Amino acid sequence: MRLTVRSVETLRPSTDRREIPDDYMAGLYCVLQPSGAKSWAVRYRHQGVSRKLTLGSYPALGLKDARELASKALRTVAEGRDPGREKILARAAKADSVDRVVEDFLERHVRRSNRPKTAKETERLLRKHILPVWQGRMMHEVTRRDVLDVLDRIVDAGAPVVANRVLAVVRKLFNWAISRDIIASSPCAGVKPPSPETARARTLSDGELTLVWKAAGGIGYPFGTLVQLLAATGQRRDEVARMRWEEVHIEGQLWTLPAARAKNNKPHEVPLSDIALDILKAVPRVAGSHFVLTNNSGASPASGYSRGKDRIDALLPAAMSPWRLHDLRRTCASGMARLGINLPVVEKCLNHVSGSFRGIVGVYQHHSFADEKRAALQAWGQHIDALVSGKPASKVVRLREKRS
Repeated sequence: MRLTVRSVETLRPSTDRREIPDDYMAGLYCVLQPSGAKSWAVRYRHQGVSRKLTLGSYPALGLKDARELASKALRTVAEGRDPGREKILARAAKADSVDRVVEDFLERHVRRSNRPKTAKETERLLRKHILPVWQGRMMHEVTRRDVLDVLDRIVDAGAPVVANRVLAVVRKLFNWAISRDIIASSPCAGVKPPSPETARARTLSDGELTLVWKAAGGIGYPFGTLVQLLAATGQRRDEVARMRWEEVHIEGQLWTLPAARAKNNKPHEVPLSDIALDILKAVPRVAGSHFVLTNNSGASPASGYSRGKDRIDALLPAAMSPWRLHDLRRTCASGMARLGINLPVVEKCLNHVSGSFRGIVGVYQHHSFADEKRAALQAWGQHIDALVSGKPASKVVRLREKRS
């Protein structure tokens, strides 16, 4: 039908959404919602694909103006351009668009405040799950329903844990936008993680630790050496794998992890037990390389964790429960606790800043625990030595806090 001002005014809603075409301007439609709300849209084809461009709502945009905008959009199509895409890009150029805020968030906060691996993953999640959906929208237009829709799609695709990670990233994005006075409130408020997660609690028994240690020795340098150092020191995988010779003081039996490589951005001194020191002394030096562990002529640190672990697993009993490299860190912590080492000392050995040292304690507690850490890691090293050698740990004593 040829739409008129009168006919548009008298359109009555039904139970279904309707699109009433305007015979006067081909491609122009009046969209009538079941609620009675009306708006204008123009349909067109670009590069063989049918597309729709929303022009605005009625009565703010009248029939005459809607026809003018539709005519302009169709002229754009005739010139070989896509008016819908141009509208999205124009909105994205605005300072408070999701596109611009995400880029600022990555540049001003994520890359400056997070470790490279964390920053890379944050950027990946935003570019994969958020920008394709919210591109061209303004930050203040994103609602809680929009956030839930994104999470639901990820969960429905079979990745509930990824949905949790996306929510965490999006919540940080909107909280940062609040701190920059871009928006007044976050659409993530009240949104709960869509999938429950259980913290991993796997530790290796003494028997399993012995089997893994000997299997690691069986495959040798570099991955076997990495696994034994992980077990002996309790440090994080990437921190050990990227260990550099200039960080290691053999005579002082000390490995100093610089702040730039530590997860919490704090320098960390790791006393080397006798067994850890013996491992490092046996490591072959690659001429011209700074890396203690390398598998390509010294140019880069050791990698190929999955392949290396598969080689170790092939030497373990088939009945042994699945394990991960990070379980060695948890095994070290639990093992030191079993030896009677106090929790604050264990946390210092692992370079934890939460737990016993969170909040006000972390502000005022500056004791280095150097002697306590050395005694704890030495005791743990002697425990491992006793397990793999089968000899009694004559020097291993249960450490107790001395009371004054």
